[in-house]
Amino acid sequence: YVRGGTGGMGYPRLGGEGGRGGDVWFIAQERSTLKSIKTRYPLKRFVAGTGANSSVKALKGEKGKDCEVHVPPGISVLDDDGKKIGELNGAGERFLAARGGLGGSLATNFLPCKGQRRIVHLDLKLIADVGLVGFPNAGKSSLLSKISKAKPEIANYAFTTIQPELGKIMYEDFKQILVADLPGLIEGAHKNKGRGHKFLKHVERTKHLLLVVDISGFQLSSKTQFRTAFETVLLLTKELELYNEELLTKPALLAINKMDLPCAKDNLNELMKQLQNPEDFLHLLEEEVIPENTIDFRDIIPISTYTGEGIEELKACVRRSLDEEAEQENEEYRKKKLLLLHTSGEQMNKG
Repeated sequence: YVRGGTGGMGYPRLGGEGGRGGDVWFIAQERSTLKSIKTRYPLKRFVAGTGANSSVKALKGEKGKDCEVHVPPGISVLDDDGKKIGELNGAGERFLAARGGLGGSLATNFLPCKGQRRIVHLDLKLIADVGLVGFPNAGKSSLLSKISKAKPEIANYAFTTIQPELGKIMYEDFKQILVADLPGLIEGAHKNKGRGHKFLKHVERTKHLLLVVDISGFQLSSKTQFRTAFETVLLLTKELELYNEELLTKPALLAINKMDLPCAKDNLNELMKQLQNPEDFLHLLEEEVIPENTIDFRDIIPISTYTGEGIEELKACVRRSLDEEAEQENEEYRKKKLLLLHTSGEQMNKG
């Protein structure tokens, strides 16, 4: 609940103006979390100060005190109907949530106005250029720490990443690309097993997908079935597809990790054959791992987060893919603008 402060009273005899009510601002701040807001303000009510009344000593009343609420970057502000009314993406950005009322003056018969009041919702979205998608233990956290300055918790057990981690790839020309390591997906995530839906909600908001697969295959625990690298790629595709098939239209890259392991080269040759002609191999697999559509990867890069093999090439591929996409969007935008100019020109000629 946000409410701007009420204005101060005017002073009719001397034509004095009351001070404006304070405003309620949301300000993006690094290291701020939604949890900390909830803990500090359990009632979630934010009310700004009242403007000062006009008086003989101060004909122009002072403005009421602003109420400033620090929120994490990446917040969307929604009104009560769920309509987006603003967003705060970078630290220091501000959003006016409720404006203070005007002070009393001649125009208002010296009576003050009340401040704006409304209910708003804060929705934290992850903004990232690239989302890392993979089953637990594929090496996503290690990859994030290799390509960026992020220091995610890395351990040799599944589910290390519970919270999404963000890292930046910095390039020599100072371009930065944001990469999000999202919590490990597991089979059945679309049905909300594990942290399925939370994970997939964040994937929707990344521009590119980078699938990370362990060349030696994957097994969540001794009770679950072992999956080869090829099956893992198909299963990841299927999970994304079952949740929202539009995810498969995002540009995607595939990083094949743990190339330092014995037999990795042979496994890679096998996997490349399978990925080039998946239909030749699908009949050997169970129905449940086969997606309706396969992802057409822009690049397939063998890497090892252990030795550093392929990491520079991967960074270059990510950059190239994002640049190409941006170029394409610009091209489409230019075409749309031209089309609009043509049509409005034609309408003017007709007129």
